[in-house]
Amino acid sequence: MQSPHLKTIEQRLLWLSHWMIHNANHIRPKADGIKVGGHQASSASMVSIMTALYFSALRPEDRVAVKPHASPIFHAMQYLMGNQTREKMENFRGFSGVQSYPSRTKDIDDVDFSTGSVGLGVAITSFTSLIQDYIKAKSWGQEQALGRMVALVGDAELDEGNIYECLQEGWKNDLRNCWWIIDYNRQSLDGIVREGLFERVEKIFDAFGWDVVRVKYGKLQREAFDEAGGDKLKAWIDACPNQDYSALTFMGGAVWRKRLMDDLGDQGDVTALIERRSDDELAALMENLGGNCVTTMADVFASIDHDRPTCFLAYTVKGWGTPIAGHKDNHGGLMNPTQMDAWQAHMGVAKGEEWEPFATVEDTNALKAFLKEVPFFAKGTRRYHDHKLSVPAIEMDSARTLSTQAAFGKILDTLSKGDSELAARIVTTSPDVTGTTNLGPWVNRRKLFARTAQKDAFIEHRIPSTAKWVFDPEGQHIELGIAEMNLFLLLGAAGLSHSLFGKRLIPIGTVYDPFVCRGLDALNYACYQDSRFMIVGTPSGVTLAPEGGAHQSVGTPLIGMSQDGLAAFEPAFADELAVIMEWAFDYMQRDGEGDPDERTWLRDETGGSVYLRLTTNPIEQPGKRADDAFVQGAIDGGYWLRKPGPNCEIVIAYQGAVASEAIKAAGAIAEARRDIGVLAVTSADRLNAGWTAAQRARSRGNEKAISHVEHLMDDLPEHCKIVTVIDGHPATLAWLGGVAGHRTISLGIEHFGQTGTIGDLYHHHGIDAASIIEKVEGLSAGRRIR
Repeated sequence: MQSPHLKTIEQRLLWLSHWMIHNANHIRPKADGIKVGGHQASSASMVSIMTALYFSALRPEDRVAVKPHASPIFHAMQYLMGNQTREKMENFRGFSGVQSYPSRTKDIDDVDFSTGSVGLGVAITSFTSLIQDYIKAKSWGQEQALGRMVALVGDAELDEGNIYECLQEGWKNDLRNCWWIIDYNRQSLDGIVREGLFERVEKIFDAFGWDVVRVKYGKLQREAFDEAGGDKLKAWIDACPNQDYSALTFMGGAVWRKRLMDDLGDQGDVTALIERRSDDELAALMENLGGNCVTTMADVFASIDHDRPTCFLAYTVKGWGTPIAGHKDNHGGLMNPTQMDAWQAHMGVAKGEEWEPFATVEDTNALKAFLKEVPFFAKGTRRYHDHKLSVPAIEMDSARTLSTQAAFGKILDTLSKGDSELAARIVTTSPDVTGTTNLGPWVNRRKLFARTAQKDAFIEHRIPSTAKWVFDPEGQHIELGIAEMNLFLLLGAAGLSHSLFGKRLIPIGTVYDPFVCRGLDALNYACYQDSRFMIVGTPSGVTLAPEGGAHQSVGTPLIGMSQDGLAAFEPAFADELAVIMEWAFDYMQRDGEGDPDERTWLRDETGGSVYLRLTTNPIEQPGKRADDAFVQGAIDGGYWLRKPGPNCEIVIAYQGAVASEAIKAAGAIAEARRDIGVLAVTSADRLNAGWTAAQRARSRGNEKAISHVEHLMDDLPEHCKIVTVIDGHPATLAWLGGVAGHRTISLGIEHFGQTGTIGDLYHHHGIDAASIIEKVEGLSAGRRIR
């Protein structure tokens, strides 16, 4: 049975959210004179849905991704519940105030999923449900209570392609416990949604096994339809174009009356139905669509008694309950002060009580008692923790020729043979490139995940195959199709498991490095939520020579450097990779340790996700190395492979697969120049971040802040020149000369490659040993190399 308090809560949330926006735009002083914004109309269309959902339907184990433009309703709700402060509400969209869109990392209230990049908050609920099932299937996760993963969706978000990619993946993985609630107000930023669009969208949901529940009529409308002549009114509503319905809503009851009478004529029973209502009552009836009726929405939610994925199509009026309801321009529009004054009187909020959570409430004690017992909020903030997993020592036999991609596969294979808790919590995934990114041995031993066991027909029929594709609830690999957005959304969901479910996972995803860019928005979205995962981009660069320019990545090292929350590495040797991965498994588990501004020049780092840019090019390994300087240098971003002497003229700094070219060039140059140095850069990202962090710290008065790269450059004489080389964009390492003021020339890839051998392409782009030598000869005087 529904609580009589729902309507009261709905009106409180409507007022508080809109006052917060009004205060930010019309009352709070503006330093720059720019509109603050806040989406009043988009919030209003969601208020009934969110009231019914949070205060009637949800349980603590449920998780919700809130429509970005409904953020004010969400924060008003948290304010009503005592989880948000007035100070931050008054500073909405201001520095350190309530964020424009719900943020797990920037807001203080209980945000389940960050939203803002439209569509991604919708799709991640599907993958979070899959991760919930993954945990539930494991011996260490059987006590997991299954919740519903809910997305509150703006109808314009359905234009985002990643939503449909995710539907297919959900069907393949037997998706359950997922609700998408669509705010079908039929208005977007630039116009009105096309007629009949959802009939086509509905067919797509149906094709992928979703139940679709249309919530078109509110309680007032359904009661009117039962009156004499109600069938004619219903037929008129069903036939009314979206644009007309919006315009009539804005114009109000008198215009509604005229239009209805003009269209329906004098038909006795329906005319009497209309005339029994005043203009205000008629407007309330016509605007009482299903999604704007808290009673209807609560009943619909309560009627779902299964775990099948369900899409609710909730018809709403954009701006419902406000003076700007239905107006074509209301997406970015705001009530002006005159409208707000009139609306405040209409809402019954006394002057001076605008921020009072329980203003206008007749029985405050009864409402507070009800709120105290609402199931979703009863257990408080739902941010969980899990213990840190011990990381076993990772070692690699480097006494031979090997590629970093092959070394990655061997490291995971070694872990798969053991019984460490870390290995048990690793979940791997890949967008249809599992075998070609060296995950095969891991999958053969640890199996693929499915809620229901599936046999491998090739094994049953004894057909030889290197891939033993056995699906099992205990499996630890989730195979995806080739949509890279899905890859990063799944990694993002898995990387939040410790906080969402109290069970830590170590997610590892592999992808062809050039196609990192295809999932870049979802990668950024995952990092913004402080999700923890490892992404392995391999093969990379023009080193993937025979595949041609479309498959050769150039800008990904710069992505690794610029992406917040992601530590990017590009090791050249297997022992470097082993050191980095051992460190990374710990780094991915650090929860809020230290100050992110002090990253990499102090040891108490905050942790984050990790990006490894690897290669299929096998190079000769340097032999066993385990000294502290090498280990810490590989982690901090660089070390001297060949330490420069006191009169050093040339330093060659390289990152990644071009190591052998740099080493070869250094050997030849050393015949003519003294004290040459070779700097092995394992992470331009870490070196650069440490450098800039140390500079910030020094500017704040900490004179002892010295970064790792500054220590490396300490002993270089002023006349020394630096040549940097990378199989990627040269800007990745070009900044090294700025650390201590050394002249620098940077080699790398600036244009699309083509097919050929590695030697062909290295020479064409000027990153082979001969090109390095040529640049050195042009940099400084000295005997020419023959």
